[in-house]
Amino acid sequence: MVEKAFIVVGLGYGDEGKGIATDFLCSKYPHSLVIRFNGGHQAGHAVVNDKGEKHIFSNFGAGTLRNIPTFWSKFCTFCPPYFIEELYQLDIKPKFYIDKNCPITTHYDILYNRLSEISQKDKRKGSCGVGIGATVDRNKNGVTFSINDLLNEAMVAKKLKQIRTYYRTLVNIETNFNYDDFDHEENDKIFLDSIKELKLLVTEQIFNPTTEKEIFTKKTWQYLIFEGAQGIMIDQNFGTKPYITKSNTTSQNAISIIKRNNVDCEVDMFYVTRCYQTRHGNGYFKPPHKKFKLINNSDETNIENQYQGILRANFIDVDDLNYAISCDKIFSECANNNILITCLDHLPDDSITYFKRNELQKINCNKFPELLNYGFDKIYLSRSNVSTKIYNV
Repeated sequence: MVEKAFIVVGLGYGDEGKGIATDFLCSKYPHSLVIRFNGGHQAGHAVVNDKGEKHIFSNFGAGTLRNIPTFWSKFCTFCPPYFIEELYQLDIKPKFYIDKNCPITTHYDILYNRLSEISQKDKRKGSCGVGIGATVDRNKNGVTFSINDLLNEAMVAKKLKQIRTYYRTLVNIETNFNYDDFDHEENDKIFLDSIKELKLLVTEQIFNPTTEKEIFTKKTWQYLIFEGAQGIMIDQNFGTKPYITKSNTTSQNAISIIKRNNVDCEVDMFYVTRCYQTRHGNGYFKPPHKKFKLINNSDETNIENQYQGILRANFIDVDDLNYAISCDKIFSECANNNILITCLDHLPDDSITYFKRNELQKINCNKFPELLNYGFDKIYLSRSNVSTKIYNV
């Protein structure tokens, strides 16, 4: 019987510390299941253990190093080659469950995503370039490909042929590239090899295609830890278009999973924000204030790339945080509220400088949550990127 569900959600544009939050909860509640409920393999959830060893989770839940199993829900996209690549980086044999209805990202989705971004030049949306949005759009347009199809070799061949044809027209019309200039046969082979690997992992019970119903009726979990991806400020319904993700980054999907499976338990929201604001990708962001300065941030996970550009940073904006929480409360009104403020070691002292109605002010980090319009049952702070060093105030 499930005793409690935690939902980890980022209050910014992503990169808030959802990985460290998930790992922290897994350390406190070892008899858990981590559920990824939005996004896909674009996630970069960094976890650092007590020895200083670091892993960035993209295709697994951030509790994997603690042997906490992952359930990859149908709200997430899944890319076989990326999954296999990350699996080989792990020294353990994880337990990974995946919804058979989960949509698959192929190399064609990734190619179109990247060519489209490059062709837009200075009008780029700031995509991370791994095909998430393209996968979502393709499935909406009726060219589907799911985990269930992977188990049928003939169906895989049929689906890949359909997807190749689908993107030929899009690439040749919408981008500055010729679709036939790329080696699709070689990329098909790489993709098909990764599917063979997945089938072997099924026999080893590492990769487990299943259904949501089976997860909640045939398995026993004491705690559910829903690990969100990205942040509310780029939610497909609440972000500023066109600089959004094609995903529900609020607790919406997690709450719907809880409700439709009749999980009767207490729900705790775990809102996460850095003590300053960041944005990776295009879209509005206040220019860095002349007084803004960070320390101890040389080990930043998100580095510059040709699709998203640099990671921008500035003093935190209280109005944005209040907006983000108000968006989430549409779905999680009855849940308990907790907040985690991360990266405090990046600031020179124990105070947080912040914008409120565009005015710059300063407050002690312990008092900062009092500025928000919502009360919190618990306030957590992190002065490092090691989850075991998160503490409650």
